[in-house]
Amino acid sequence: MNVTLIGLGPMGQAMVRSYLAAGHEVTVWNRTASRADELVAAGAKRAETVVDALAANELVLLSLTDYQAMYDILAPTEDALRGKIVVNLSSDTPERTRVAAEWLAARGAEMIAGGIMVPAPVVGTEGSFVFYSGAQPVFDRIEPALRVIGRPDYRGADPGLAQLYYQSLLDLFLTTLSAFLHSAALVGTAGVSAATLVPYATELLALAQSMLDETAKNVDSGTHPGDQANAKMMGATADHVLAASRDAGIDTALPAAVKEHYDRAIAAGHGRDSWSSLIDAIRSKA
Repeated sequence: MNVTLIGLGPMGQAMVRSYLAAGHEVTVWNRTASRADELVAAGAKRAETVVDALAANELVLLSLTDYQAMYDILAPTEDALRGKIVVNLSSDTPERTRVAAEWLAARGAEMIAGGIMVPAPVVGTEGSFVFYSGAQPVFDRIEPALRVIGRPDYRGADPGLAQLYYQSLLDLFLTTLSAFLHSAALVGTAGVSAATLVPYATELLALAQSMLDETAKNVDSGTHPGDQANAKMMGATADHVLAASRDAGIDTALPAAVKEHYDRAIAAGHGRDSWSSLIDAIRSKA
């Protein structure tokens, strides 16, 4: 299928280049028109207006800051949306994604929601994968075209599901990166370089990875045997990390949040249960 792509930030540009390399005809539009110059030189077609971009192809990919940007760009051109398949690869909340799908449906368009799980340089390579959700017949029809930018991973008919997977994994990713920076800041108070910490952090992250299957089993079953690492023991460690951070004079927001999870789990009677019992504290509002 030929493709229209609206939004030419780094991710949008990477997708356009992937489609061009795969032999697809690609029409592009961006609010800052100059961002299309190099892509047009590489073979993309420039649309002068959003209406022209929508008219060019049935399949329209959006790579925007958020879903509000979709409304800002498409609302003035509602009549041009009828009959289009809009794949929205922008980031936002699952609920806003569902509302957007309804908005497009009311204007005669089908929406497939997506979340690209790799940075722009990896788009279109074997390591790229993308979560999708929405009407399966529509997804199945465009799946070969979507495969160009990464392995399509369809999660279900609910448009919000792709966004839910996307945000949940970014939750893990961003928190892990912040945790490494916090560790580097803590050890750095003794003049130790972040590079010195890397091999130890890599080994510890491998240990954490090895614990995921058992942890998921506990979470899904609702049973948390505490014969190895119970919440009270791990909570004491969390308290020590917080105290060390406070003494070192670095930011304490992240270790304080972790300790608060343990405090709530222990207060709820999970002190002798596995640390995985923190899931109940996380599921409920503080």
